[in-house]
Amino acid sequence: MPFLQIIQMVAALAVTLGLFGLGVWGLRRYGPNVVKRLSDARAERRMAVVETLMLDTKSRLVLVRIDKDERLVLIGPGQLIERPKAGAK
Repeated sequence: MPFLQIIQMVAALAVTLGLFGLGVWGLRRYGPNVVKRLSDARAERRMAVVETLMLDTKSRLVLVRIDKDERLVLIGPGQLIERPKAGAK
């Protein structure tokens, strides 16, 4: 392998690693601010998953808040059962 090709490969590797390092630096420096600005720009969400509980390998309970109402949802194979949380209207 000629000496010129070795220098070319080392230079290409240095440029690639430099660009990768620059990208990592940019994400660490500006990434959290960009995510925060994007999330602040959106309106407040009306629906959220409060908690989940795995019952077995195929079934789970999910507590979902919609506005100020909470619903308990049982998700399983071929079934979706939704009930108001105890004490709710």
